[in-house]
Amino acid sequence: MVPYRYSRLAPGADNIRLLRLMPHENESTERTRLQCELFEYPLQDMRRGTHQYEALSYIWGGEEKLCSILIKGQDLYVTINLHSALLRLRHRSLARILWVDAICIDQEHLEERGQQVRLMAMIYSKAYCVIVWLGGMTDDVKGALECIECAANEDLTQRSNRKMGETVVSNLLKRQWFQRIWVLQEVAAARHVIVAMQKSQQLSYTAFPAFHSLLSLTNLIERAGLRSKHTPTLLQPYSLRISSLAELVDMFRSRQASNPRDKVYALLGMSSDDPGTAVLQPDYNISWEELFQNLVRFILGTGVFVKAIGLKALIRGKGCILGQVSSVTQDDRQFVNVTFSKEILHLGGKINWSFQATAQSIHERDIVCILYGASKPSIIRLRKDHFSIVAIAATPSNDSNALRWPEIFESMTEFSRELSLVWDWEDSQGNLENQEEYKTLTKAFSQARAYSEGDSGDHIQEATKVWNDIMILDDLGEHQNGDDRIREARDSYATAFKKENSPGMLSANARTLLSFVAAEGHEDIVKLLLVTAHPDLKDGKVGQTPLCLAAQNGHEAVVKLLLETGKVGADSKDKNGRTPLSWATQNG
Repeated sequence: MVPYRYSRLAPGADNIRLLRLMPHENESTERTRLQCELFEYPLQDMRRGTHQYEALSYIWGGEEKLCSILIKGQDLYVTINLHSALLRLRHRSLARILWVDAICIDQEHLEERGQQVRLMAMIYSKAYCVIVWLGGMTDDVKGALECIECAANEDLTQRSNRKMGETVVSNLLKRQWFQRIWVLQEVAAARHVIVAMQKSQQLSYTAFPAFHSLLSLTNLIERAGLRSKHTPTLLQPYSLRISSLAELVDMFRSRQASNPRDKVYALLGMSSDDPGTAVLQPDYNISWEELFQNLVRFILGTGVFVKAIGLKALIRGKGCILGQVSSVTQDDRQFVNVTFSKEILHLGGKINWSFQATAQSIHERDIVCILYGASKPSIIRLRKDHFSIVAIAATPSNDSNALRWPEIFESMTEFSRELSLVWDWEDSQGNLENQEEYKTLTKAFSQARAYSEGDSGDHIQEATKVWNDIMILDDLGEHQNGDDRIREARDSYATAFKKENSPGMLSANARTLLSFVAAEGHEDIVKLLLVTAHPDLKDGKVGQTPLCLAAQNGHEAVVKLLLETGKVGADSKDKNGRTPLSWATQNG
């Protein structure tokens, strides 16, 4: 047989193909070839609520295409799972009009593929029905369906005992369809959903509440019902406008996709952000790494440095520690108590936040921070040699200050912490157990972007990292943990710059890199650090500045360098009431 060759779609932003599945008397018999037709269809009449086609939601079941359907006497190869679905859906006497991504999109034509993916939210929302294909029937799934049917028919008192069926129902929810990222958009956009399996009756999704135990999907469907009724023009990208892209990513980035780009593209159609952002629009000609980096900059701002390798990204930028998670309780949501720093946000005390279930759960002692240029705080977790991102844009649903965040951040003037973060989309725990993985990321990052010109930039970067961890621990009041890292920080500095620590350990009280170097009297390194570091930066434990440490240890040349910046205070008091001037007077 001759393989089927697609013809190009007619010009127009709203043109799609539809599949006409021809009837057969024995509709599900595998011996008979599936006869089909493909035809173009415009979604141009935006005033119509629905169009007379059904959209199929299914899993491809692998990339290998071992079965074929006939279109105009030509063979189009499809996966076994899709072939089984079409056999099940074929009618005895009536043609069935379907939209099926693997067939209706020329998958080999990357430009068309990107253009059609932009329309997918509209395609599923305009279909009069979305058919969910779950595949073959097994005994455990049959038991789950029976439990679901019983639950739907029981009264409220009987429903209190329905936990007995949770085990068998969970087997149904473990099917691959429930793990796909694309199903979120497909079901959220749907006006009516039918669940179909081999050798079973079709089930209405809305008629069986137990299907809704997939909590994040349920929430998505509920919020889809509240989406704006505004109908975009054909020139505007279509979106369900359910949540911000960052919030959707935090919730669903662990969902499965055969192409990693789809972990982003599948969420664009549900995003309340501007879906027309050029750098994020579906384009299968760009690499995943480029798309990943564009996504990070879209969420955190262009001021961060980012390097992606596979499904991991290393992100570095100036930031500020806002507070720490003091407790977490969970059911279908996450209830989080956060203790904020009074000095930073003038909030003080504990604030209760409620979050949707996220791809990575929030834990006690997680850290709330903000990167310079970001519009929302992030939640991060301290690891052995880095911080991992738990939620890149924390969006509590009950935050009374939500509308004030931009105003609060705009008023902030101090982003004094260098944050080195790893965002890992492979590990739902965000844990780089293999230290070599982090070294590979940092090496690639260093090759891509140096913090300052010349070899000294890499030295400063390495030396700064551990000192920043100490400052962050001090910000959180975890001074003992900070003390434990002091020796590591000093050794890292000595190795990077080939400097020896003073035998008298005059710098023992230093808790920032600039303070340590000032206390050691290393004038050449002080000059390098002053290019980017604030000269009057206080540590979070004692409140001492670099000028204070330099004066305390009698390094006049360093004191002069710091004073010449015009940004330091000779009468700035530490937490013990001492000033640089008092130390200088004491030392003569």
